[in-house]
Amino acid sequence: MTTAYHPGSLAVQAREGVRQLADHVGRSITPGIRPVAAAFLEAQPMLAVGAADADGRVWSSLLTGPPGFTRATGPRTVSVAGGIPAHDPLADAVTADGTPVGTIALDPRTRRRMRLNGIARPSARGFTIEAEQVFSNCPKYLQKRELYGSDPAGRTEAGAVRQGDALTPDQVRRIRTADTFFVATAAPDGVDTSHRGGMPGFVRVDGPRELSWRDYPGNAMFLTLGNLESDGRSGLLFLDWETGVTLQLSGRAHTEYGPEGRVTRFRVDRTVETPAGSPLRWSAPEYSPANPTEP
Repeated sequence: MTTAYHPGSLAVQAREGVRQLADHVGRSITPGIRPVAAAFLEAQPMLAVGAADADGRVWSSLLTGPPGFTRATGPRTVSVAGGIPAHDPLADAVTADGTPVGTIALDPRTRRRMRLNGIARPSARGFTIEAEQVFSNCPKYLQKRELYGSDPAGRTEAGAVRQGDALTPDQVRRIRTADTFFVATAAPDGVDTSHRGGMPGFVRVDGPRELSWRDYPGNAMFLTLGNLESDGRSGLLFLDWETGVTLQLSGRAHTEYGPEGRVTRFRVDRTVETPAGSPLRWSAPEYSPANPTEP
């Protein structure tokens, strides 16, 4: 990912008539980590990471720790302490030197988010990321939440993790009431992890292995949809903000373009539900004023 856009994103931008705007917005994408970005990153207690596992499936995983567990150690280098938990489907992904990753640091307290994509390498403390793309996003569709604290007992044993190849009724309920999820997508030049938000019900469950959602107007970059143009592999992460349960889905997605807008359709291949996937406990949301009232 040494350039702002690859052919997939360029194709979507041209289709939607936003090439000029995308070129302007794309100037904010840099390989360097500015001091304000470094300070924001170091203040966060969580980081969403996207990558492909050994079988090529793309997943999005949640990492947590005390502020400072993720920090810039140079103008283009980030250190992530603790690594990825052993029970996570991406546990072995960063043990191989040179794994493409996409990350997003999201702060519900301030409705701020920052994305950093690059190459991960194992380290004694966890892993490092050599940054290739660093940029911030607007606060659209980001729900505001307060952090209540951390559950010290919130550790997960590998045996407690539930795996499957289709959604259970309880997982369907979680998705239908979700107001936020993370999405990791892959392309020939790397991996990107982004955020999607809306009012509960904005993600539709069309079957035990089928999800869909409207693509709301954003920053015109179309990085996620651009990746889906060239490589449909994707991974979704749903978080129960109040209990810490995480639901990870790996599968393939594509976007349909119609008179009523863009709709992304995702087919589930694998599921991983972790009862204590996050020790963090967040308040009920204050919904973003940008959320459409109709899902």
